[in-house]
Amino acid sequence: MSFVTRHLLRTNIKPLSSQCWAAKRQFCKPAASLMTASSNSVKRPSINTMTTGRFYSTSTSKEEIRAKAAVGPFTFKAAAVFLGVGAGLLLYFQSEKKKVAEIRKQKEVEKSKPQSYGKPKLGGDYTLTNAETNKPFGSEDMKGKFALIYFGFTHCPDICPEELDKMAEVVDMTKKDIGENVLVPVFITCDPRRDTREIVKEYVKDFHKDLIGLTGDQDEIKRVAKLFRVYVSSPPDISEGDDYLVDHSIFFYLMDPEGKFLDCYAQNSEAEGVSQSFKKYYNAYIESGGKLDKSPINNKKE
Repeated sequence: MSFVTRHLLRTNIKPLSSQCWAAKRQFCKPAASLMTASSNSVKRPSINTMTTGRFYSTSTSKEEIRAKAAVGPFTFKAAAVFLGVGAGLLLYFQSEKKKVAEIRKQKEVEKSKPQSYGKPKLGGDYTLTNAETNKPFGSEDMKGKFALIYFGFTHCPDICPEELDKMAEVVDMTKKDIGENVLVPVFITCDPRRDTREIVKEYVKDFHKDLIGLTGDQDEIKRVAKLFRVYVSSPPDISEGDDYLVDHSIFFYLMDPEGKFLDCYAQNSEAEGVSQSFKKYYNAYIESGGKLDKSPINNKKE
């Protein structure tokens, strides 16, 4: 007696008859065959398919494989993109380089310009007498040129001659560095009582051939000195033939081609320093579009 039969007897469950077992086998056989057929119909991936996905097809020749390996990822398309990007970057950096160069150039120009922090209002319209030509001469005759003006007197023992010698050096330096008829040197007497036209005419010849000497009566000289804020003081109660000194401001006054005040240079200024300063003003004026009249001034008696 089998274990199953004994178990069924204990539980009062009757075992299946031989007919039932036969029917069961007949029914389960088609189901089993169906499961077998269904499982056989499922296709498993072949080794060749997976192998083809991972490796080159056997139809690809070894020469083609070597050629592809030699070329690598750097194709003609990649080369074109690389060259295009490189050209764009090159143009960009060249453009930026030009911008930086322009900015530096502008900064250099600004540095070269003379710095001013408020200038006094000096100069203006005036007319005196040209000692050489005995004709009216003034601010209008110097338009279109730079002018370097000095106030002094012909009886000055030392300071005025030294300053006029320095002025002559500045004029010669300007001629050498820039050219003729750019800077006009002018001497204006502040002692009209003694400095007649003939005396001033002979006096200026001792310093420079281009030096223009101007004189006038006391009221005219006083007015022009006031325009330039020049301090002038003579002893009181002067008689004819008295020997005396005139106390006055010691400056060169630099005027631009429009007759406007640019700068002044004191007694302690050296000729080289004045010349270099003038060149900066000259360059700034030209760079700003200023025009010069380089025709010679008629300083000869007709």
